[in-house]
This record gives sequence, structure tokens and C-alpha cells, in this order.
Amino acid sequence: MRAAVQRVTRASVKVAGETVGEIGLGLLVLVGVAQDDTEADAEYLADKVAGLRIFEDAGGKMNLAAADVGGAVLAVSQFTLFGDVRRGKRPSFDAAARPEQAVRLYEHFVGKIRAAGLRCETGKFQETMEVELVNDGPVTILLDSKKIF
Repeated sequence: MRAAVQRVTRASVKVAGETVGEIGLGLLVLVGVAQDDTEADAEYLADKVAGLRIFEDAGGKMNLAAADVGGAVLAVSQFTLFGDVRRGKRPSFDAAARPEQAVRLYEHFVGKIRAAGLRCETGKFQETMEVELVNDGPVTILLDSKKIF
């Protein structure tokens, strides 16, 4: 699984003009699921997100997690995180999981975030969404459940 995590002062997601998820201070997490991902990948990623210390402490150091600052998570599924443009300029999404597998692992990820004690809002799986955010910093961290380097 792969995630793009952005520290935000606020974020929301709309489907057909209706707000379906919204947070104030916290993390916007764009989540992609690969064909070979398992529940262990979802659990690894959820643990990383829940414990990610990217909020500043009193000394100005990134030393606090979302729970430490009363933050929430907005998790939005995004298969395009597995877009591959190494050949040509049109992305291939062959590495992305099929919807049946992806929704199961995305929901498992969301459940683990909630089990960690964080409020977690979501978008709507397999819908066209409009995501709005104010990236605080800006701070953006890329996470992958597989070693890619």
C-alpha cells in the first residue's frame, strides 16, 4: 500500500457537490492499494500514519503525532498512486488492486486508524471526488508498505 500524507489545518472531500468527509487540524491521507497488498500492509500503513510525528512541539520540532494535537484523519482512496509513467506519458495502472480487493484493504486501513483512537473521516470509494485542503507547512510525507529503494 502507498500513502501520501499531508499535514493540514483543514481538509474536506465532496462527491457530487456534497461534503462527505471533513476535518480541521490533522492528516489528509491519500491511500492506494496494490495488487499484492494484504491486511498486513494496511496495518503497517495505519500504524505509521497514526504514529507519524509531523506536528510541532513547543520547541518547534516535529515531535508530535495527530493524537497528541487533537487532530483527525481524512482518508481518501486513490488508485492513481500506483500510476506508472516510466514508459511513455500515459500512466499505466496495472499495479493497482482490483476494486474488490482495494475497498476491503482501504476499509481495513480506516478501521485500524479508528482503533488507534483517531477520528477518521473518509471519501467515497470508486467515486469522483473533489478534495480541498490547506497543507500546513507545507508538510507532505510519502509512505509505502513495501521497501521500494
